[in-house]
Amino acid sequence: MTETVIGVGGAAESTDMVLNIGPQHPSTHGVLRLRLVLDGERISRAEPVVGYMHRGAEKLFEARDYRQIIVLANRHDWLSAFSNELGVVLAVERMLGMEVPERAVWLRTLLAELNRVLNHLMFLGSYPLELGGITPMFYAFTERESLQQVMEEVSGGRMHYMFNRVGGLKEELPEGWSERARAAVAAARSGMTRLDELVVGNEVFRARTRGVGVLRPETAHAYGISGPIARGSGVDFDLRRDEPYLAYGELGGVLRVVTREAGDCLARFEVLLDQAKNALDLADACLDRLAELPPGPVNQRLPKVLKAPEGATYAWTENPLGINGYYLVSKGEKTPYRLKLRSASFNNIQALSALLPGTLVADMVAILGSFFFVVGDIDK
Repeated sequence: MTETVIGVGGAAESTDMVLNIGPQHPSTHGVLRLRLVLDGERISRAEPVVGYMHRGAEKLFEARDYRQIIVLANRHDWLSAFSNELGVVLAVERMLGMEVPERAVWLRTLLAELNRVLNHLMFLGSYPLELGGITPMFYAFTERESLQQVMEEVSGGRMHYMFNRVGGLKEELPEGWSERARAAVAAARSGMTRLDELVVGNEVFRARTRGVGVLRPETAHAYGISGPIARGSGVDFDLRRDEPYLAYGELGGVLRVVTREAGDCLARFEVLLDQAKNALDLADACLDRLAELPPGPVNQRLPKVLKAPEGATYAWTENPLGINGYYLVSKGEKTPYRLKLRSASFNNIQALSALLPGTLVADMVAILGSFFFVVGDIDK
């Protein structure tokens, strides 16, 4: 499809081509469509077209009680299921004024960080694959598998864990699980070194990513971009440090907010890699603390019918891909009156309309992949 611009006197001055990338394309991490207007090989306009995977989760929340909505919440970003659950239960617990047992707080923090590493490893492997390097994917999945095994053992779920409950967690850890988790963390840490050497130091990878797709901090702020993408542009903001929740307030000596100033594809990848390494350090710190805690409950006893008092609250968490927020409105019933989801990928992907114009089509896949999004997290 072409668009012809007619000048004064009726003469055709230029012809632009409209190119649709998607809605099903291997480089888009799901069913996303990009409508590009091209001037030769250069992109002049870009429009992300979303909604192909829309399930209406926010409306479905209104027809499920507070126990049932967890199963809906953990699916929009299928790589961050535990973190998605966490935001919902934190919002409900805040409405109830409920205190969670200390053991559950530290366990939640541990599992959230393991989930962060699982999320990041997927992109650390798939992004080089999109640029032509197949080997990193095998290394990333090897490390993912070691962590996935301990997550599956503790929760019973492989992707959608359903382990959070209002008031704590589903159940106590299996016997000997902490030692197996330590071994999995150690294995993943050694694998990070291989990814570092194999990818970041590769001259072809650096040529495809350094100086490409530079996102300015002011653009990140304007679009509400968060997470590793924003931190790759020097935006020094992380809810775990700046508005601590769970046990992060006690992990200040271990938690490191990783930033880069370049704002290009390489910077975003480096932030993701360093952030995964720090998440493993946080997981070790949580395991150390759990070993010191005396045995105790990991949840609160709840009434058979759980009702949140009338009112509203907003709970946000630092999910692997950025800020995830739930705005909960209750009318005192067993179901939410309204539960609005603010997902990280929805905001992050909007910046492509400002970032892609002026770049070459050949760099489009490199830029798109470096935004580390999940389409279900965009469409909800």
